[in-house]
Amino acid sequence: MFRRKKKEINDNPPFVIVGLGNPGPEYTLNRHNAGFLAVDEMARQLEAIFSRMQSEALVASARHGEERLVLAKPRTYMNRSGSAVRGLLRFYKAPLEKLLVIYDDVDLPFGSLRLRAEGGSAGQKGMKSIIENLGGQDFARLRVGVGRPKGRMRTPDHVLQDFSRQEREELPFVLQRAAEAGLSFVSDGIVSAMNKYNAHESD
Repeated sequence: MFRRKKKEINDNPPFVIVGLGNPGPEYTLNRHNAGFLAVDEMARQLEAIFSRMQSEALVASARHGEERLVLAKPRTYMNRSGSAVRGLLRFYKAPLEKLLVIYDDVDLPFGSLRLRAEGGSAGQKGMKSIIENLGGQDFARLRVGVGRPKGRMRTPDHVLQDFSRQEREELPFVLQRAAEAGLSFVSDGIVSAMNKYNAHESD
């Protein structure tokens, strides 16, 4: 009986939900850590705890309906996120169809969400690292808009700044919606989740 259960678990790998960001308290509320913040909110909703290290990432196990989830926050810093994601997929034997990466996007206004089934990195270094490590870009992603820098501020400086005071007031609602979009991907599939959460967004 025990062996049968073990085999069933191995035959049904979990969804791997990865939030991108930089580890360390000084980065916690940076715009670049929108992915970390989104998976933190997902863990809160699922009553999961980030309690262990696995494949260069801090991970939490959770369930959503009948599905098992692994929530992950790479400890590698943003531009080396790919090695952690590759290691997680190998360890859990999860196919690309069960991977969702959540990250910040300066090309979307603050608070906007955009789910996609595949695509390039658009210059986001964490995504570039993941695509290089996985050898392809056919995996789902959820972009969380952080807006473009104002004035002459460089984009790297903008994303490594904390959210503004006004943005922090709105941030809990943005993160709640991002978490719900991620869970919709798990329960309903990418197409249904896109139709629901991209419906009022413009490219």
